[in-house]
Amino acid sequence: MSSFLQSLLDPKKSWLASLHMKALTTRLRKYGLRYDDLYDPYYDLDIKEALNRLPREIVDARNQRLKRAMDLSMKHEYLPEDLQVFLFLLKKKIKKNLDKKMQTPFRSYLQDMLALVKKERAEREALGALPLYQRTIP
Repeated sequence: MSSFLQSLLDPKKSWLASLHMKALTTRLRKYGLRYDDLYDPYYDLDIKEALNRLPREIVDARNQRLKRAMDLSMKHEYLPEDLQVFLFLLKKKIKKNLDKKMQTPFRSYLQDMLALVKKERAEREALGALPLYQRTIP
């Protein structure tokens, strides 16, 4: 059953997942965000720890993208089209000729560090050690 669900959610195998990924890509590009920007450090403390371990430049770029997206959302505007990559360019497979300044919503910067933090937390729990951080209610 697990492999069935994996194939259903994989954009390479399922047309519905592919359609959802294209819609999400379009929406993220309109605001200049990456998928990893949507993770909330207040919701999951592993994400907060992973963000603390990332280099300062990456975190600053993330905060700048979030501020720009909130500003655009409040103004009911989108990012100018010259800063977005159009879907028809991707359909024509001109990926090799795209400029590096173009938006890439699914290029991850947080997943590797997040996997490392979760692995360390699971290892600490397996050894019976106290957790590094605990959620407190303010």
